[in-house]
Amino acid sequence: MATSETTNPMPVFTEPVKCVLTEPDIDKWKESTGYQDLISFIQYLGKAVESKKISNDCTESPGVKGIMTILDKLNLWVSEIPPEDQPQRFGNKSYRVWHARLTDSSTELIQSILPESLQPALIELRPYLLDSFGNPTRIDYGTGHEASFTIFVLCLMKLGVLLQSDAQAVVTRIFYKYLSLMRLLQSTYRMEPAGSQGVWGLDDFQFLSFIWGAWQLVGQSDLKPESFLDKVICRDMADEYLFFGCIDSINKTKSGPFYEHSNSLWGISSVTEWKKVSSGLLQMYKSDVLCKYPVIQHIPFGTLFSFQKS
Repeated sequence: MATSETTNPMPVFTEPVKCVLTEPDIDKWKESTGYQDLISFIQYLGKAVESKKISNDCTESPGVKGIMTILDKLNLWVSEIPPEDQPQRFGNKSYRVWHARLTDSSTELIQSILPESLQPALIELRPYLLDSFGNPTRIDYGTGHEASFTIFVLCLMKLGVLLQSDAQAVVTRIFYKYLSLMRLLQSTYRMEPAGSQGVWGLDDFQFLSFIWGAWQLVGQSDLKPESFLDKVICRDMADEYLFFGCIDSINKTKSGPFYEHSNSLWGISSVTEWKKVSSGLLQMYKSDVLCKYPVIQHIPFGTLFSFQKS
């Protein structure tokens, strides 16, 4: 994964466009530079947090702190834009007001983390940021939006706004805060899961946090994969490990036996090692998210995240 920490010349930035227009385009996507970059990035971040707790010290560059500031602002807006009193159970229309503020402020937000020399990259970064927090028309959120935020962060690392030494902080600081924001948005505005597979899907909203969360737990002799079936352990470990935080969130929002409402996750509890869990989940992510046309059709491609063959 090339970054501007290397001696590569500055690219010519272009407005990202959608390239996966039909089902057969998925094969082109799997051979693209963007696909390879994204998989490498996910693995790079996973290795950076192997056996690391969220509370562990880590390097935080100005770029990390800048993104954290953006996420704090987006969090604050939720308190400033309360949900409407409406009869519908799902899809509170106030979310559209929140997202409209994001759209109006997106240029300023991105400019705040870019040095002067990289301001032209705004045209490529903006679409990924805007699609990172859900869809304002459907008032839903899913793994495609999570992927957009990941691509946004990947592009910032390729630009050198984030450093390779920030990898641990990207997961334990940036994505931890991003997850907290998304749970707040989901609960406040009653967002629906986008493209949920129901009980047979891994989770209604997230996926990558489970992969990185499993990586965090590699080498943890006291916390086996079967441990996440214990609600007390999940509650106590939620702020230290992304995996347990995700399970704790499920426990708070779903009722009934775990094996009924989250069958795929329940099956993971029989795996003996966290390393096997992380590798298995990555393969599942490729097949269930990155190779699904309904998800990838919405992702645009530019210079930083390219559709060109790798």
